[in-house]
Amino acid sequence: MASIIFYILGFNALAATALCITRRNPVHAVVYLVQALFALALMFYLLGAPLVAAWEVIIYAGGIMVLFLFVIMMFELAPDSPETQGPGWRRWGPVVGLSLVILGCTLALIALAAPPREVPAFWVSPRAFGVALFEHYALAVQVISFQLLYAAVGAYYLGKGALRRAGEEAEP
Repeated sequence: MASIIFYILGFNALAATALCITRRNPVHAVVYLVQALFALALMFYLLGAPLVAAWEVIIYAGGIMVLFLFVIMMFELAPDSPETQGPGWRRWGPVVGLSLVILGCTLALIALAAPPREVPAFWVSPRAFGVALFEHYALAVQVISFQLLYAAVGAYYLGKGALRRAGEEAEP
């Protein structure tokens, strides 16, 4: 049963990714990317990596997607022409369908959850991992956080310059 759920989630991730890269509206593309990340998180859980699954949801689907939406709103990105016109099901059907598949797989995983077994000796608890990360690799964590800060400042600077150049071209 787990392998069937794995293949369903794999198809869901591929479909959401394909929809993500074919959308003209950037906000819709981000919604499909979040769908793909949730499917990947459930796949990680099925592979026996619940901590990685939690990181996938918290860091990628949570934090980085919020950053993407912030950049989209900051640059005021909008499609040149309106997307699919027509009934609401044509616009929201794929999102609802993918969400229902993910919800069904999640409920199936909860229903099939085995009673907890003894944890193997090579697994590390999240607390021990956090202690090791911030005691031994604190400098690396700080360097990465500064790189993300520099990237955000650079994106703001480039976007601000593009807006200025667009204003200069409009005025003769």
